[in-house]
Amino acid sequence: MLENLPYFQKNLTADLGRVNTVINRAVQSEVALISQIGTYIIGAGGKRLRPVITILAGKALGYDSERLYELAAMVEFIHTSTLLHDDVVDESELRRGRQTANNLFGNAAAVLVGDFLYTRAFQLMVGADSMKILQVMADATNIIAEGEVMQLMNIGNIDITEAEYVQVIQYKTAKLFEAAAQVGAILAGASAEQEQALKDYGMYVGTAFQIIDDVLDYSGSPEQIGKNVGDDLAEGKPTLPLIYLMRQGSPEAAADVRHALQNADRGYFDKIYAHVRASDALDYAAAQARAAVEKALLCLEALPESEVRQAMRQLAEESVARVS
Repeated sequence: MLENLPYFQKNLTADLGRVNTVINRAVQSEVALISQIGTYIIGAGGKRLRPVITILAGKALGYDSERLYELAAMVEFIHTSTLLHDDVVDESELRRGRQTANNLFGNAAAVLVGDFLYTRAFQLMVGADSMKILQVMADATNIIAEGEVMQLMNIGNIDITEAEYVQVIQYKTAKLFEAAAQVGAILAGASAEQEQALKDYGMYVGTAFQIIDDVLDYSGSPEQIGKNVGDDLAEGKPTLPLIYLMRQGSPEAAADVRHALQNADRGYFDKIYAHVRASDALDYAAAQARAAVEKALLCLEALPESEVRQAMRQLAEESVARVS
C-alpha cells in the first residue's frame, strides 16, 4: 500500500526498521510462550499504518528522535493486542494471510499474550515521561474497548443506522489512528491548532480505512484483505454496504441481508455478494470513505508545507485507492 509512494520508497524501510528494533526488543519475555506468540503475530507484518502516522505527525513538525519510534512501536503493540483479542471473539482462522494465533496456539494463550502486549505498550508510554500522552492513550484504549463491545452488541442488528455504524468504527478503529497522530504531535510540541488538526487527520483516515476494509469484504480477495472473504457476513456484522442494501436495495436484497445477518449465515454469501455487486452499495460506501479523506486533507493545511506533509496526503489518498 505505501511502498509505491515516493516518500515511503526513500524512508519507509529505515523508519520502520527503527520501529521494528523497538518491537523485537520489547516483545521478548522470560516466558517462552509469550515471546513465541508475540514474535509470530508481530512477524506477520501488516501495513504498520498506525506507527507510520505517529512518525509522520512528529516529523511534519520537525521532531525526529528515538522517543518517536518507541511510541510508534507502542501504538503498534496496542493495535496488535486488539487483533489478538478480536480474533478470539470472532473465532477467526486467518489474519494477514496466515493462521491466527488463537487458531494456532489456542484461545487462552492468545488472550493472555494480548494482555502482555497491551501492558508492554503502557510500559513504553511511561518511558515518554508525559502525563498528556498517558492520558491520550488511556482514553483511546478505553474508547476502543467500548467500540468493540458496541460492535458485539450490533451483531445481527438489522435496525442499525449509518450514524451508529460510523460511531462504532470511529470508536473501535479510527480512535487508534487519531491517538497515533496526536502522540506524534505532542512529542513535537505542536500548537493547539496543529495538535487538533493532526488528531482529526488520524480520525478521518482511520474512518476511511475501515469503510474501505468493509468494501473489500465484497470486492477483494483473501490475499488482498488478509482474511477470508465474507467473514464479516458470517459473523453477522452489519457493515456499510449491507446497511445500504437494507435501506436502499430491492425488497429481495434487503430481506436476504436481514436473514443473513440475523442468522450469521455464510451460506448466503454468494447471494448477498450478487446483490451487492448488482447495486451501487460499494460505490456509495467508497464515496463516504473518499469524503472522509477529503476532510483529512483539509486538516493538513495547519502544517508547514514539506515532503512529510505531502507523504501524509498520499497516505490518506492511498487508503481509498485500494478499491479503485
